[in-house]
Amino acid sequence: MKLMVVGGGGREHAIIKSLKKNPDITEIFALPGNGGIAADAVCVNIGAKDIDGITAFAKENKIDFAVVAPDDPLVLGCVDALEAIGVPCFGPRANAAIIEGSKVFSKNLMKKYHIPTASYEVFDDIGAALAYAEHCPIPIVVKADGLALGKGVLICETREDVRAALHSMMEDKIFGASGCTVVMEEFLTGPEVSVLAFTDGNVVRPMISSMDHKRAHDHDEGLNTGGMGTVAPNPYYTKEIAELCMETIFLPTIAAMNAEGRTFRGCLYFGLMLTKDGPRVIEYNCRFGDPETQVVLPLLKSDLFTIMKAVHDGTLSDTDVTFSDGAACCVVCASDGYPGKYETGYPLTLPKTAEDEAIYVAGAKIKDGMLVTGGGRVLGAVAVRDTLSDAIAAAYAVADGVQFENKYMRRDIGQRALAAANVAAANKIY
Repeated sequence: MKLMVVGGGGREHAIIKSLKKNPDITEIFALPGNGGIAADAVCVNIGAKDIDGITAFAKENKIDFAVVAPDDPLVLGCVDALEAIGVPCFGPRANAAIIEGSKVFSKNLMKKYHIPTASYEVFDDIGAALAYAEHCPIPIVVKADGLALGKGVLICETREDVRAALHSMMEDKIFGASGCTVVMEEFLTGPEVSVLAFTDGNVVRPMISSMDHKRAHDHDEGLNTGGMGTVAPNPYYTKEIAELCMETIFLPTIAAMNAEGRTFRGCLYFGLMLTKDGPRVIEYNCRFGDPETQVVLPLLKSDLFTIMKAVHDGTLSDTDVTFSDGAACCVVCASDGYPGKYETGYPLTLPKTAEDEAIYVAGAKIKDGMLVTGGGRVLGAVAVRDTLSDAIAAAYAVADGVQFENKYMRRDIGQRALAAANVAAANKIY
Protein backbone atom coordinates (compact mmCIF):
# COMPACT_ATOMS: atom_id res chain seq x y z
CA MET A 1 0.00 0.00 0.00
CA LYS A 2 1.33 3.45 -1.00
CA LEU A 3 0.85 6.37 1.37
CA MET A 4 1.48 10.05 0.93
CA VAL A 5 2.08 12.50 3.81
CA VAL A 6 1.75 16.18 2.98
CA GLY A 7 4.11 18.37 5.01
CA GLY A 8 7.77 18.61 5.87
CA GLY A 9 8.39 19.21 9.57
CA GLY A 10 8.97 17.37 12.82
CA ARG A 11 5.27 16.57 13.15
CA GLU A 12 5.27 14.88 9.76
CA HIS A 13 8.42 12.94 10.63
CA ALA A 14 6.71 11.62 13.78
CA ILE A 15 3.61 10.66 11.78
CA ILE A 16 5.70 8.87 9.14
CA LYS A 17 7.72 6.91 11.71
CA SER A 18 4.50 5.80 13.37
CA LEU A 19 2.84 4.83 10.07
CA LYS A 20 5.88 2.73 9.11
CA LYS A 21 5.02 0.30 11.90
CA ASN A 22 2.12 -1.05 9.82
CA PRO A 23 3.39 -4.01 7.71
CA ASP A 24 0.83 -3.40 4.95
CA ILE A 25 2.43 -0.06 4.06
CA THR A 26 5.04 -0.65 1.39
CA GLU A 27 6.00 2.93 0.51
CA ILE A 28 5.55 6.40 2.01
CA PHE A 29 6.05 9.62 0.08
CA ALA A 30 6.57 12.95 1.88
CA LEU A 31 5.61 16.15 0.07
CA PRO A 32 7.96 17.97 0.42
CA GLY A 33 9.54 16.25 3.45
CA ASN A 34 13.04 17.30 4.52
CA GLY A 35 16.58 16.00 4.70
CA GLY A 36 15.93 14.05 7.90
CA ILE A 37 12.58 12.62 6.77
CA ALA A 38 14.42 11.26 3.72
CA ALA A 39 15.73 8.43 5.92
CA ASP A 40 12.14 7.20 6.45
CA ALA A 41 10.21 8.23 3.33
CA VAL A 42 10.69 9.20 -0.30
CA CYS A 43 10.78 13.00 -0.33
CA VAL A 44 9.19 14.74 -3.30
CA ASN A 45 9.90 18.40 -4.01
CA ILE A 46 6.28 19.53 -4.11
CA GLY A 47 5.24 22.22 -1.63
CA ALA A 48 2.49 21.57 0.91
CA LYS A 49 0.39 24.41 -0.55
CA ASP A 50 0.77 23.27 -4.16
CA ILE A 51 -2.62 21.58 -4.34
CA ASP A 52 -2.46 20.99 -8.11
CA GLY A 53 1.02 19.46 -7.80
CA ILE A 54 -0.06 17.25 -4.90
CA THR A 55 -3.12 15.91 -6.69
CA ALA A 56 -1.21 15.31 -9.91
CA PHE A 57 1.47 13.36 -8.02
CA ALA A 58 -1.14 11.29 -6.16
CA LYS A 59 -2.89 10.40 -9.41
CA GLU A 60 0.29 9.59 -11.32
CA ASN A 61 1.68 7.41 -8.51
CA LYS A 62 -1.59 5.66 -7.65
CA ILE A 63 -1.52 6.71 -3.99
CA ASP A 64 -3.79 4.54 -1.85
CA PHE A 65 -4.17 6.90 1.11
CA ALA A 66 -3.04 10.42 1.97
CA VAL A 67 -2.40 12.19 5.27
CA VAL A 68 -2.63 15.98 5.02
CA ALA A 69 -0.86 17.24 8.13
CA PRO A 70 -0.29 21.05 8.07
CA ASP A 71 -2.96 23.73 8.50
CA ASP A 72 -2.38 25.64 5.24
CA PRO A 73 -3.18 22.82 2.77
CA LEU A 74 -6.14 21.72 4.90
CA VAL A 75 -7.64 25.22 4.86
CA LEU A 76 -6.87 25.50 1.14
CA GLY A 77 -8.89 22.35 0.41
CA CYS A 78 -6.19 19.74 -0.19
CA VAL A 79 -8.39 16.94 1.18
CA ASP A 80 -11.29 18.05 -1.02
CA ALA A 81 -9.06 18.01 -4.10
CA LEU A 82 -7.53 14.59 -3.34
CA GLU A 83 -10.84 12.92 -2.56
CA ALA A 84 -12.30 14.40 -5.75
CA ILE A 85 -9.83 12.23 -7.70
CA GLY A 86 -10.55 9.17 -5.56
CA VAL A 87 -7.72 9.33 -3.01
CA PRO A 88 -9.01 8.72 0.55
CA CYS A 89 -7.52 11.09 3.12
CA PHE A 90 -6.95 11.64 6.81
CA GLY A 91 -7.76 15.26 7.53
CA PRO A 92 -10.77 17.58 7.44
CA ARG A 93 -12.24 19.15 4.34
CA ALA A 94 -11.86 22.90 3.90
CA ASN A 95 -15.32 23.72 5.26
CA ALA A 96 -14.35 22.01 8.54
CA ALA A 97 -10.71 23.19 8.61
CA ILE A 98 -12.10 26.73 8.95
CA ILE A 99 -12.29 25.98 12.69
CA GLU A 100 -8.58 26.87 12.66
CA GLY A 101 -8.52 28.95 9.51
CA SER A 102 -10.71 31.67 11.03
CA LYS A 103 -10.61 32.60 14.70
CA VAL A 104 -13.76 34.66 14.16
CA PHE A 105 -15.56 31.55 12.94
CA SER A 106 -14.38 29.44 15.89
CA LYS A 107 -15.24 32.11 18.48
CA ASN A 108 -18.69 32.62 16.98
CA LEU A 109 -19.22 28.84 16.90
CA MET A 110 -18.39 28.56 20.61
CA LYS A 111 -20.64 31.47 21.47
CA LYS A 112 -23.57 30.08 19.46
CA TYR A 113 -23.31 26.58 20.93
CA HIS A 114 -22.35 27.59 24.49
CA ILE A 115 -18.87 26.04 24.46
CA PRO A 116 -16.81 27.64 27.25
CA THR A 117 -14.23 30.14 26.01
CA ALA A 118 -12.99 33.66 26.72
CA SER A 119 -15.29 36.61 26.02
CA TYR A 120 -14.35 38.58 22.90
CA GLU A 121 -15.06 41.30 20.36
CA VAL A 122 -14.39 41.22 16.60
CA PHE A 123 -13.18 44.18 14.52
CA ASP A 124 -12.46 44.69 10.82
CA ASP A 125 -12.18 48.48 11.14
CA ILE A 126 -9.10 49.84 12.89
CA GLY A 127 -10.90 52.96 14.07
CA ALA A 128 -13.51 50.92 15.93
CA ALA A 129 -10.82 48.63 17.31
CA LEU A 130 -8.75 51.57 18.59
CA ALA A 131 -11.84 53.09 20.19
CA TYR A 132 -12.51 49.81 22.01
CA ALA A 133 -8.85 49.72 23.10
CA GLU A 134 -9.42 52.87 25.17
CA HIS A 135 -11.78 51.13 27.58
CA CYS A 136 -11.26 47.37 27.14
CA PRO A 137 -10.08 45.26 30.10
CA ILE A 138 -6.29 45.10 30.46
CA PRO A 139 -4.44 42.82 29.87
CA ILE A 140 -6.14 41.66 26.68
CA VAL A 141 -5.28 39.26 23.88
CA VAL A 142 -5.27 40.44 20.26
CA LYS A 143 -5.50 37.70 17.63
CA ALA A 144 -5.26 37.80 13.85
CA ASP A 145 -8.31 36.12 12.36
CA GLY A 146 -6.48 33.91 9.87
CA LEU A 147 -3.47 31.60 9.85
CA ALA A 148 -0.20 33.23 10.92
CA LEU A 149 2.27 30.38 11.47
CA GLY A 150 1.26 30.20 15.13
CA LYS A 151 2.47 33.77 15.73
CA GLY A 152 -0.74 35.75 15.25
CA VAL A 153 -1.53 36.09 18.97
CA LEU A 154 -0.30 39.05 21.01
CA ILE A 155 -0.81 39.44 24.77
CA CYS A 156 -1.11 43.16 25.52
CA GLU A 157 -0.30 44.37 29.04
CA THR A 158 -0.98 48.07 28.45
CA ARG A 159 -3.20 50.21 26.21
CA GLU A 160 -0.08 51.27 24.37
CA ASP A 161 0.57 47.57 23.63
CA VAL A 162 -2.98 47.18 22.34
CA ARG A 163 -2.68 50.16 20.00
CA ALA A 164 0.68 48.92 18.71
CA ALA A 165 -0.73 45.41 18.11
CA LEU A 166 -3.70 46.79 16.18
CA HIS A 167 -1.56 49.04 14.01
CA SER A 168 0.92 46.24 13.24
CA MET A 169 -1.81 43.74 12.33
CA MET A 170 -4.44 45.89 10.64
CA GLU A 171 -2.33 48.66 9.06
CA ASP A 172 1.20 47.28 8.66
CA LYS A 173 -0.23 43.83 7.89
CA ILE A 174 2.61 41.91 9.53
CA PHE A 175 0.47 38.78 9.10
CA GLY A 176 -0.80 39.73 5.65
CA ALA A 177 -4.53 39.36 5.00
CA SER A 178 -4.82 37.20 8.14
CA GLY A 179 -4.71 40.34 10.29
CA CYS A 180 -7.26 42.45 8.40
CA THR A 181 -9.84 41.23 10.93
CA VAL A 182 -8.89 40.79 14.58
CA VAL A 183 -10.35 39.21 17.69
CA MET A 184 -9.84 41.10 20.96
CA GLU A 185 -10.22 38.51 23.67
CA GLU A 186 -10.44 38.31 27.45
CA PHE A 187 -7.11 37.41 29.07
CA LEU A 188 -7.49 34.16 31.00
CA THR A 189 -5.14 32.63 33.55
CA GLY A 190 -4.45 29.06 34.58
CA PRO A 191 -2.48 26.00 33.42
CA GLU A 192 -2.55 25.35 29.68
CA VAL A 193 -3.24 21.89 28.28
CA SER A 194 -3.07 20.54 24.73
CA VAL A 195 -5.39 17.67 23.86
CA LEU A 196 -5.36 16.12 20.39
CA ALA A 197 -8.36 13.99 19.48
CA PHE A 198 -9.20 11.58 16.69
CA THR A 199 -12.75 12.06 15.42
CA ASP A 200 -14.79 10.68 12.53
CA GLY A 201 -17.48 13.31 13.00
CA ASN A 202 -19.42 11.27 15.53
CA VAL A 203 -17.03 9.60 17.94
CA VAL A 204 -14.23 11.44 19.78
CA ARG A 205 -11.13 9.56 20.94
CA PRO A 206 -8.84 11.94 22.86
CA MET A 207 -5.12 11.24 22.85
CA ILE A 208 -2.73 11.64 25.78
CA SER A 209 -2.67 15.24 27.04
CA SER A 210 0.51 17.27 26.69
CA MET A 211 2.22 20.48 27.84
CA ASP A 212 3.94 22.73 25.31
CA HIS A 213 6.73 25.24 26.03
CA LYS A 214 6.25 28.18 23.67
CA ARG A 215 8.78 30.75 24.87
CA ALA A 216 12.28 30.74 23.41
CA HIS A 217 14.20 30.79 26.69
CA ASP A 218 14.24 29.12 30.10
CA HIS A 219 11.69 30.14 32.73
CA ASP A 220 9.21 30.92 29.92
CA GLU A 221 11.07 34.05 28.90
CA GLY A 222 11.75 35.46 25.44
CA LEU A 223 9.68 35.50 22.27
CA ASN A 224 6.94 33.05 21.41
CA THR A 225 8.03 30.21 19.12
CA GLY A 226 6.40 27.28 17.39
CA GLY A 227 7.33 25.27 20.49
CA MET A 228 10.66 24.52 22.21
CA GLY A 229 9.60 21.23 23.75
CA THR A 230 6.74 19.17 25.11
CA VAL A 231 5.94 16.56 27.71
CA ALA A 232 3.11 14.06 28.00
CA PRO A 233 0.94 13.44 29.90
CA ASN A 234 0.11 16.87 31.35
CA PRO A 235 -0.20 16.47 35.16
CA TYR A 236 -2.81 19.23 35.39
CA TYR A 237 -5.19 17.23 33.20
CA THR A 238 -6.79 14.89 35.72
CA LYS A 239 -9.39 12.22 35.01
CA GLU A 240 -12.11 14.48 36.40
CA ILE A 241 -11.09 17.38 34.16
CA ALA A 242 -10.91 15.05 31.15
CA GLU A 243 -14.49 13.91 31.77
CA LEU A 244 -15.64 17.50 32.14
CA CYS A 245 -13.92 18.49 28.89
CA MET A 246 -15.53 15.60 27.04
CA GLU A 247 -18.97 16.65 28.27
CA THR A 248 -18.69 20.43 27.90
CA ILE A 249 -16.15 20.94 25.08
CA PHE A 250 -15.19 17.94 22.94
CA LEU A 251 -18.58 16.40 22.12
CA PRO A 252 -20.35 19.78 21.90
CA THR A 253 -17.74 20.98 19.39
CA ILE A 254 -18.27 17.96 17.13
CA ALA A 255 -22.05 18.36 17.43
CA ALA A 256 -21.78 22.07 16.63
CA MET A 257 -19.74 21.41 13.50
CA ASN A 258 -22.27 18.79 12.38
CA ALA A 259 -25.12 21.23 13.00
CA GLU A 260 -23.35 23.78 10.81
CA GLY A 261 -22.96 21.25 7.98
CA ARG A 262 -19.19 21.17 8.53
CA THR A 263 -18.58 17.62 9.78
CA PHE A 264 -15.02 17.35 11.06
CA ARG A 265 -13.04 14.17 10.34
CA GLY A 266 -9.38 14.02 11.30
CA CYS A 267 -7.37 15.23 14.26
CA LEU A 268 -8.94 18.11 16.18
CA TYR A 269 -6.60 19.93 18.53
CA PHE A 270 -8.05 21.52 21.65
CA GLY A 271 -5.89 24.23 23.23
CA LEU A 272 -7.31 24.55 26.73
CA MET A 273 -6.80 26.74 29.77
CA LEU A 274 -7.84 25.39 33.16
CA THR A 275 -9.22 28.54 34.79
CA LYS A 276 -10.66 28.89 38.28
CA ASP A 277 -14.08 28.75 36.61
CA GLY A 278 -13.35 25.56 34.72
CA PRO A 279 -11.76 24.54 31.39
CA ARG A 280 -11.93 27.09 28.58
CA VAL A 281 -11.03 26.73 24.89
CA ILE A 282 -8.14 29.01 23.94
CA GLU A 283 -7.89 27.76 20.36
CA TYR A 284 -8.78 24.97 17.99
CA ASN A 285 -6.36 23.52 15.44
CA CYS A 286 -7.59 21.41 12.55
CA ARG A 287 -4.59 19.03 12.68
CA PHE A 288 -1.94 17.39 14.83
CA GLY A 289 -0.02 19.91 16.92
CA ASP A 290 3.70 20.50 16.54
CA PRO A 291 5.60 19.56 18.70
CA GLU A 292 2.77 17.86 20.66
CA THR A 293 2.62 15.06 18.09
CA GLN A 294 6.24 14.19 18.86
CA VAL A 295 5.35 13.10 22.41
CA VAL A 296 1.82 11.80 21.83
CA LEU A 297 2.43 9.33 19.00
CA PRO A 298 5.34 7.53 20.71
CA LEU A 299 2.87 6.66 23.50
CA LEU A 300 0.26 5.28 21.07
CA LYS A 301 -0.02 1.50 21.40
CA SER A 302 -2.64 1.05 18.67
CA ASP A 303 -1.81 1.12 14.96
CA LEU A 304 -1.93 4.69 13.63
CA PHE A 305 -2.88 3.82 10.07
CA THR A 306 -5.77 1.64 11.25
CA ILE A 307 -7.07 4.57 13.28
CA MET A 308 -6.66 7.03 10.40
CA LYS A 309 -8.52 4.74 8.03
CA ALA A 310 -11.32 4.32 10.59
CA VAL A 311 -11.58 8.10 10.89
CA HIS A 312 -12.02 8.33 7.14
CA ASP A 313 -14.45 5.40 6.99
CA GLY A 314 -16.56 6.55 9.95
CA THR A 315 -15.81 3.40 11.97
CA LEU A 316 -13.84 4.91 14.85
CA SER A 317 -16.31 3.51 17.40
CA ASP A 318 -15.18 -0.01 16.42
CA THR A 319 -11.46 0.78 16.47
CA ASP A 320 -8.95 0.32 19.27
CA VAL A 321 -7.27 3.56 20.40
CA THR A 322 -5.05 2.91 23.40
CA PHE A 323 -1.97 4.57 24.86
CA SER A 324 0.77 3.35 27.14
CA ASP A 325 0.96 4.37 30.80
CA GLY A 326 4.44 5.86 30.40
CA ALA A 327 5.61 9.41 29.82
CA ALA A 328 7.36 11.16 26.95
CA CYS A 329 9.50 14.27 26.57
CA CYS A 330 10.57 16.18 23.45
CA VAL A 331 13.44 18.68 23.58
CA VAL A 332 13.73 20.92 20.53
CA CYS A 333 17.20 21.67 19.22
CA ALA A 334 17.02 25.01 17.44
CA SER A 335 19.30 27.33 15.50
CA ASP A 336 20.59 30.00 17.87
CA GLY A 337 18.62 33.20 17.34
CA TYR A 338 15.31 31.49 16.56
CA PRO A 339 12.56 32.74 16.32
CA GLY A 340 14.43 35.84 15.19
CA LYS A 341 17.38 35.90 12.82
CA TYR A 342 19.47 32.73 12.61
CA GLU A 343 21.94 30.99 10.30
CA THR A 344 21.57 27.59 8.67
CA GLY A 345 23.64 25.23 6.54
CA TYR A 346 25.73 23.76 9.35
CA PRO A 347 26.60 20.03 9.20
CA LEU A 348 24.21 18.05 11.38
CA THR A 349 25.27 14.87 13.19
CA LEU A 350 22.63 12.68 14.85
CA PRO A 351 23.38 10.18 17.63
CA LYS A 352 22.17 6.60 17.63
CA THR A 353 18.92 6.16 19.54
CA ALA A 354 17.44 3.28 21.53
CA GLU A 355 14.10 1.67 20.73
CA ASP A 356 12.23 3.98 23.12
CA GLU A 357 13.93 7.12 21.76
CA ALA A 358 13.61 9.06 18.53
CA ILE A 359 14.85 12.08 16.63
CA TYR A 360 12.20 13.85 14.57
CA VAL A 361 13.80 16.22 12.09
CA ALA A 362 11.99 19.51 11.44
CA GLY A 363 14.44 21.73 9.57
CA ALA A 364 17.27 20.05 7.64
CA LYS A 365 18.30 19.39 4.07
CA ILE A 366 20.79 17.29 2.15
CA LYS A 367 23.66 19.29 0.66
CA ASP A 368 26.49 17.57 -1.20
CA GLY A 369 25.39 14.28 0.32
CA MET A 370 25.54 15.67 3.86
CA LEU A 371 22.73 16.47 6.29
CA VAL A 372 22.81 20.17 7.21
CA THR A 373 20.57 22.48 9.22
CA GLY A 374 17.82 24.19 7.29
CA GLY A 375 15.45 25.90 9.70
CA GLY A 376 14.86 27.58 13.04
CA ARG A 377 13.63 24.45 14.77
CA VAL A 378 16.04 21.80 13.56
CA LEU A 379 14.77 18.69 15.34
CA GLY A 380 13.07 17.23 18.39
CA ALA A 381 14.92 14.75 20.63
CA VAL A 382 12.35 12.40 22.17
CA ALA A 383 12.41 9.71 24.84
CA VAL A 384 9.72 7.51 26.41
CA ARG A 385 10.15 6.15 29.91
CA ASP A 386 7.98 4.83 32.74
CA THR A 387 8.18 8.13 34.62
CA LEU A 388 8.22 11.76 33.50
CA SER A 389 11.48 12.52 35.29
CA ASP A 390 13.24 9.63 33.53
CA ALA A 391 11.75 10.65 30.16
CA ILE A 392 13.06 14.20 30.58
CA ALA A 393 16.55 13.02 31.52
CA ALA A 394 16.66 10.59 28.60
CA ALA A 395 15.42 13.18 26.08
CA TYR A 396 18.15 15.59 27.17
CA ALA A 397 20.73 12.83 26.81
CA VAL A 398 19.61 12.35 23.20
CA ALA A 399 19.56 16.12 22.58
CA ASP A 400 23.07 16.50 24.01
CA GLY A 401 24.28 13.94 21.46
CA VAL A 402 23.02 16.07 18.55
CA GLN A 403 25.80 18.12 16.99
CA PHE A 404 25.63 21.26 14.87
CA GLU A 405 27.50 24.54 15.21
CA ASN A 406 24.85 26.95 16.50
CA LYS A 407 22.68 24.52 18.48
CA TYR A 408 20.41 26.06 21.10
CA MET A 409 17.86 24.46 23.40
CA ARG A 410 15.98 25.28 26.55
CA ARG A 411 17.25 23.48 29.64
CA ASP A 412 14.00 23.47 31.63
CA ILE A 413 11.61 21.47 29.45
CA GLY A 414 9.26 19.50 31.70
CA GLN A 415 10.28 21.11 34.97
CA ARG A 416 6.96 22.87 35.41
CA ALA A 417 5.15 19.59 34.78
CA LEU A 418 7.36 17.78 37.30
CA ALA A 419 6.62 20.40 39.94
CA ALA A 420 2.87 20.11 39.27
CA ALA A 421 3.03 16.32 39.43
CA ASN A 422 4.86 16.48 42.75
CA VAL A 423 2.25 18.85 44.18
CA ALA A 424 -0.53 16.60 42.92
CA ALA A 425 1.11 13.55 44.50
CA ALA A 426 1.55 15.39 47.80
CA ASN A 427 -2.13 16.34 47.78
CA LYS A 428 -3.08 12.79 46.77
CA ILE A 429 -4.90 13.98 43.66
CA TYR A 430 -4.10 10.73 41.90
